[in-house]
Amino acid sequence: MQLVIVESPAKAKTIEKYLGADYKVLASYGHVRDLPPKDGSVRPDEDFAMDWELYRDKQSRFKEIADAAKNADRLVLATDPDREGEAISWHVQELLAKRKALPAKVDRVTFNAITKSAVTEAMKSPRQIDTDLVDAYLARRALDYLFGFTLSPVLWRKLPGAKSAGRVQSVALRLICEREHEIELFRAEEYWSVVAHLEHDGTAFDARLVRYNGAKLDKLTLVNEGSALAAKAAVEAGRFMIEDIETKPLKRNPPPPFTTSTLQQEAARKLGFSASHTMRCAQSLYEAGAITYMRTDGVQMDPGAINALRDAIGERYDSSYLPEKPRFYSTKAKNAQEAHEAIRPTNFTRDHAGSGDESKLYDLIFKRAMASQMASAQLERTTVTLREATGQHELRATGQVVKFPGYFAVYQEGFDEKSDEDDDGLLPVMHKGDCPLKRGVDANQHFTQPPPRYSEASLVKRLEELGIGRPSTYASTIQTLRDRDYVRMEKSRFHAEESGRLLTAFLERFFPTYVAYDFTAGMEDELDTVSDGREPWKELLAKFWRDFKPKADEVMEKLPSEVTEALDSYLTDYLFPPREDGGDPRACPLCQSEGRENGRLSLRGGKFGAFIACANYPECKYTRRFAQPGGDGGDNGDDGVLGQHPETGAAIHRKSGRFGPYIEMEADGDKKRASIPKDLDDFDLEWAVKLLDLPRIVGEHPETGKEIEAAIGRYGPYLRHDGKYGKLSNTREVFEIGMNRAVDILAQAANRNGGGGRAKAEPIKTLGAHPTSGGEIKVMPGRYGPYVTDGSTNATLPKDVKPEDVTEAQAIELIDARAAKGPVKKKRRKTKKKT
Repeated sequence: MQLVIVESPAKAKTIEKYLGADYKVLASYGHVRDLPPKDGSVRPDEDFAMDWELYRDKQSRFKEIADAAKNADRLVLATDPDREGEAISWHVQELLAKRKALPAKVDRVTFNAITKSAVTEAMKSPRQIDTDLVDAYLARRALDYLFGFTLSPVLWRKLPGAKSAGRVQSVALRLICEREHEIELFRAEEYWSVVAHLEHDGTAFDARLVRYNGAKLDKLTLVNEGSALAAKAAVEAGRFMIEDIETKPLKRNPPPPFTTSTLQQEAARKLGFSASHTMRCAQSLYEAGAITYMRTDGVQMDPGAINALRDAIGERYDSSYLPEKPRFYSTKAKNAQEAHEAIRPTNFTRDHAGSGDESKLYDLIFKRAMASQMASAQLERTTVTLREATGQHELRATGQVVKFPGYFAVYQEGFDEKSDEDDDGLLPVMHKGDCPLKRGVDANQHFTQPPPRYSEASLVKRLEELGIGRPSTYASTIQTLRDRDYVRMEKSRFHAEESGRLLTAFLERFFPTYVAYDFTAGMEDELDTVSDGREPWKELLAKFWRDFKPKADEVMEKLPSEVTEALDSYLTDYLFPPREDGGDPRACPLCQSEGRENGRLSLRGGKFGAFIACANYPECKYTRRFAQPGGDGGDNGDDGVLGQHPETGAAIHRKSGRFGPYIEMEADGDKKRASIPKDLDDFDLEWAVKLLDLPRIVGEHPETGKEIEAAIGRYGPYLRHDGKYGKLSNTREVFEIGMNRAVDILAQAANRNGGGGRAKAEPIKTLGAHPTSGGEIKVMPGRYGPYVTDGSTNATLPKDVKPEDVTEAQAIELIDARAAKGPVKKKRRKTKKKT
């Protein structure tokens, strides 16, 4: 018997069909062991010796692998074809050897797609485990451990409220915080543009004023209404004639097929997917044999796949859409490595695969791959220059037309931000000397805009440009920042939280080298040299540890007051910006109003984080949040006015407090507040009004005649009627639930546990039958979070998985993994001894 080890049960099930009766395929369910999360797991003083620990939830699973290995003649390690896959194979081999269950023959095989041909061909070309790739994994894992477990204790003792820091996550956080600071420093500038509305041969078009009084107009030339109106009057008075028509052909070449990074970016732009959700969907498609391996930096395609793709294009389109020769792409990303084949469909005759979000992602991958081998798009750009008789004023109109769509017929790449280019609409046919009819002239006011906050797509793009981290780790890096509340998402953009900004300031002040972009990118270069076999992994660790450990010890010896004082000085420009009246920015406004002297503001550290306080404490109780530079004081920070309540006209403020963001409004001489729920990604003024107007009256109960209320409480959204409660699944349901549904939930709550318990939960989503147990798979809301169940086994959903997005394959994998762990052992309660 030959034993094959892969990562997932879905992959195992598919591969076993291809290999025949002599093979048994088992899943390791990902990594089987890791460094224990405690001090001493990596010991630099012992030549970087590392301790490994088998995951508790993998013990029964690995026992099954070990038992099968004892009866096997050959072990085939067929984990993923990247560094992590190589590491999993190495761990499995090491553990089996330790248990004396390793077969005499051990081979390593890799395949880029889970198809019968790819798997059977890979089995014909086995190799040994790549020790250079394993060394690179060991170096990266030890490096991340030493960075986190050395730096985190420093943070806990010296920086109140800090949770932890990571080698790549800290640099990603710095990018977000720096962008936030750029936005705060930005000052909008007014500028004006003058546009003439023209018409020729019945076709309307616009022309922009580009030269005024003989001088070229830049973006900020017309800076006020007066100059704009004068320019408008000059255009209105002038008779403009076409002076020049310039036509230029343009060619747009198709983008290459997807890499991990570009797939995450485009899925965020076009589908609104997070990086982690994109990778989950791609993993399912890969395991189903629909696409090639989804963790890759390569843009090249297998020659056989290129020929198959060109055949598919030829069947769908005429010959003009197919270039004479195939296109070949090369990787441009900094630090590109693990360059397997690009992400593409395994079968180009297959238009659709998967369901729901998986189907949408497959469609994106299919179209991008097809476009990559199609003909270029041919465009024509026309620029028309109009000048009045004196030659002092000039208008310009631009237009663009697609002469041949080429790959546009299938796919057009998305962009994070819109450009400020002129209108690309069609222009009428015109000739030199024509004088188009003038329909009107507008002077339009504009303001310069601050740099945009990062979206997931633009952050991933920037990290890749800087060579920081690896595309395969971006999803988990971003999720970590969100889980630790260092950032928040609003309208799909990252906003730096107070704790994130303070952590970044601390690292920049005391560990500037280790959050520098060049250092982090340089470390990736060195890890690449290890994977190429050009540098021993322990030498890399020794160089890092030689400088990092003394620096961490130096900061640890500082008193918390010394750290706060250093941060106060380092952040002076941010915390105490110059005042418009020229006064002292550190002067305490409360002391000034009450006539006290020496009221100076400075940064302080407290139980719940950093804040600004007055030197005259305790006489002066003035405080200000850390992330409220130049504020007017008070206990809570004001993030700005969202708008006015449509009925009362009162201003609604968005604020940040000790327990998170909330909104506040003056009402009848009192302040009305409401917390902002975490499940509202599109929070705006409309949502603020709804939350402040709670509770909502659903209506009168048909049996009792008493009102049913929907509201949000300490434990989440709920219904209340006549002293009884029913739980709602999410915030939106508070505002959408109708009478029938409300009565049903309350009735279930009353019937459970003799009328005093909770309502029987309704499934969030129902999937198909489980292939083993036969039970119906449901996604359910639970007391400790949503979970999936087949009626006999419950499996909690990961935090970054939305219950509405769970697929049948994901649910089966979670249930199988939970069942493999065995029943939960109940902890015995310790009885207190009687005194």
